[in-house]
Formats: sequence, structure tokens, C-alpha cells
Amino acid sequence: MLMALAAAEEKPPTQLELAGRVGLDRTVMTYLLDDLEGLGLLSRRPNPRDRRARHVILTDEGRAQLQRVRTDVTATESQLLAELSEEDRVQFRDLLARVALTAQRGAPGE
Repeated sequence: MLMALAAAEEKPPTQLELAGRVGLDRTVMTYLLDDLEGLGLLSRRPNPRDRRARHVILTDEGRAQLQRVRTDVTATESQLLAELSEEDRVQFRDLLARVALTAQRGAPGE
């Protein structure tokens, strides 16, 4: 979903920019984009300023799928966090984001 959010921005990112934003190796990103393009969820177009770079653009179906996922995530989150106050929800999300960043950097000694 992170990748779809990044690709949904006003100015479409290049494949390399997108890989950096979501923390994927560019080779892995290429295979993943191939699959998503095959499903009709995005397209890749040459960057007019740099023909070697390709912009990643969500298709109409990709945007619709992203909206469905956002709706589902919001509904699920509301159910799971129903017992928490808004202040607790904010703190919980902050803590999860910090844990995710730590996990993304890798455990010490790896």
C-alpha cells in the first residue's frame, strides 16, 4: 500500500525514487512493478527530461483499488482501536511507526 500511496502523488515518482521511498532494492522494485503493471494497476512512462528514467503512474483501476484498500483499512482500524481514546490512538500509531522504522533499519548485529 505504501508504494501505491507514493505512486498516487500529484507528480509521479520515477521507479528509482519510489524504490527509495519504500525501502526496496531497485531490482526487486522492477519485478514488483512488472507484476502490478500486468494486473493493470499502474503504467510506466519515460521521463521526458531523462529518457532512461520511467515515471510510475497509477491507472484508473489502480486508483480505485487504492481507494478500496484505504476504506477497508480505515474501517478495520476503527474496529480494532474502538476501545482507545483519540489520544491513545495517536500515541499507538506513533509507537507503531517508530517500531516500523527500527525494523526497516534492521536489528543490531545483522
